Amino acid sequence: MSTIADNILQVSSRIQAAAKAAHRDENSIHLLAVSKTKPAQALREAYAAGLRDFGENYLQEALGKQLELADLPLIWHFIGPIQSNKTRAIAEHFDWVHSVDRLKIAQRLSEQRPAELPPLNICIQVNVSGEASKSGCTPADLPALAEAISALPRLKLRGLMAIPEPTEERAEQAAAFAAVQALQASLALPLDTLSMGMSHDLESAIAQGATWVRIGTALFGARDYSQS
Repeated sequence: MSTIADNILQVSSRIQAAAKAAHRDENSIHLLAVSKTKPAQALREAYAAGLRDFGENYLQEALGKQLELADLPLIWHFIGPIQSNKTRAIAEHFDWVHSVDRLKIAQRLSEQRPAELPPLNICIQVNVSGEASKSGCTPADLPALAEAISALPRLKLRGLMAIPEPTEERAEQAAAFAAVQALQASLALPLDTLSMGMSHDLESAIAQGATWVRIGTALFGARDYSQS
């Protein structure tokens, strides 16, 4: 049975190979361990194997893990849908938010980010595939939203996040990720982050410029949603 450390090595090898194939510096691509539904001990194992960045979708679950793991210098990323009543806790307890899709949420995060903390790193989630079931702003709404968020204090707009419609077809994966990359390039803003690519499609995402790949299943195994 493979361990989390073994899985991290395998995923890191995939990232390195994808970077080489895309003629990219592998150090420009960061691994975000998606740890939702996983116990704190699993995060400790991942930390011991070298990971520092962890992505959580569920606020209360994440806050509990943060208390359990307060002895470790972890970097916390919120990657799930955001309700207005959750923004204060997110602003106070996370380093990154990948899933901002409307101005109201960004404004609340800006207002509620403690002054003693560094600016909160923000990615705008774009619904690049137009799926009704997915969060994210539309490509048409992106330019105005990006301009507005970039002007807010206590936030640092870093780039875009996307979860394209799942497919095993490499050409379709590439087209979706290329569309996200093109959207970012069209914005007249100093952005450096593309958060896209998961366990099944990280190679395609890296080929189209991903700087964060969000990996859960390939690191920790299948998720147990009965625990969340």
